[in-house]
Amino acid sequence: MIVLSLQEVAELIQGRIVGADPRVLVGGPAGGHVEFDSRKVSDGDLFLAVEGENTDGHRFAEAAMAAGAVAVIATRPVPVPAIMVDDPVAAITALAAACASRLTATIIGVTGSSGKTSTKDLLAQVLAAHGRTVAPPGSFNNELGHPYTVLLADEQTEFLILETSARGIGHIAHLARIAPPRIGAVLNVGSAHVGEFGSIEAIAQAKGELVEALPAASAGGVAVLNADDAQVLRMSARTPARVLTFGERRGADVRAESVRLDDLARPGFELVIGPERALVALRVHGEHQVANALAAAAIASACGMPVNDIAAALSKATSRSRWRMEITETAQGVTVINDTYNANPESMRAALKSLVSIAHGRRTVALLGQMAELGETSIAAHDAIGRLAVRLDVSQLVAVGPAARPIANGAALEGSWNGESEWVADVPAAIARAAELVEAGDVVLVKGSRSVGMERVAQAIIDAGRAAPR
Repeated sequence: MIVLSLQEVAELIQGRIVGADPRVLVGGPAGGHVEFDSRKVSDGDLFLAVEGENTDGHRFAEAAMAAGAVAVIATRPVPVPAIMVDDPVAAITALAAACASRLTATIIGVTGSSGKTSTKDLLAQVLAAHGRTVAPPGSFNNELGHPYTVLLADEQTEFLILETSARGIGHIAHLARIAPPRIGAVLNVGSAHVGEFGSIEAIAQAKGELVEALPAASAGGVAVLNADDAQVLRMSARTPARVLTFGERRGADVRAESVRLDDLARPGFELVIGPERALVALRVHGEHQVANALAAAAIASACGMPVNDIAAALSKATSRSRWRMEITETAQGVTVINDTYNANPESMRAALKSLVSIAHGRRTVALLGQMAELGETSIAAHDAIGRLAVRLDVSQLVAVGPAARPIANGAALEGSWNGESEWVADVPAAIARAAELVEAGDVVLVKGSRSVGMERVAQAIIDAGRAAPR
């Protein structure tokens, strides 16, 4: 966070100081930022007391001060120095917007139906080799996490990466107004959250708000668009910025050629940007990571990074966020693919293909939970995943939970017989079934939407095998 006094903070968020010294400074490389998790508060932070569904930050105001906070942003009286406001989210939004306007950093926005966090993680590591970079921790991409990330940047920040998500039309436009990006990347338009939006076209409309918010090409604006996604490519007509495309198709400005996978489905390819080429050997898993890496490469190129440096940084980058294609080998030789952070039809298909690629003929087991927020398309989408598992010749399929039952039904209709596909009622039942089913040498994929809690299934399999991460 840039350096501000508590008095300046109070003025920016239209708050009232109670019991705090208005001259106290917050921010700067050696100072603090705004933190809403009292367990993560450190010296110099401002603690934002947010009242949520399961807890109330006001209860932890004293703990935050004991951990080093200089004051608490609160909506009701607390027994510590505070800045009183009416709405904590509005307060952090106003503060982030004010701080963003004073930054000299290149602000980069990333959106898409899937792959946002993986791309952000790759990009953060690539740009860190080029200059001081700030990026969201985890998937901080909503009306609270977005301004939180903005406030991690300070006067020394050169690149600020912001992951933007939407639950409806206008959400990304709102986030873009907080910290106007100079570079905006749209990864894809898929069916994730189609139940909330109503149609793929509405999702495309929402995602395109990012490139609409960019400055004109003459002012340095760059829209980074996926040339392999027709919905995304059409967004070139919606932006005043220069368009830079990425993809595997011939003609993309930034493309991958000669893509190959190693024995753990880690992609290698030749990165091509204009006349220049460089070899990339990714350390993340799944062929779908090629598109994420190309997006990161295109953004880095727009930031002035040489192709060889981009390729070298991509080849060193690792997965930074939990439960995204995490691969663990147990002592019994079971390979567990934990991809349980979230799930949609696109990511589910990619995970199943990675499962088969990694197996190299070994027995494959897929324990698949619900893909949430698909609305009226849910039954058909789950059915299609079951059919795909059969076509990919997955050895054993277990659908988990009521909403995932069409996965097992689809597999049966596609020709899965003799108990090759089955359904269990919930996560505890899946854990019990996995204990019976998984054998030494198996490759096991565990995946489902975050709300399902499928990570407990993956962890149970790992714990049972006394795992050693790879």
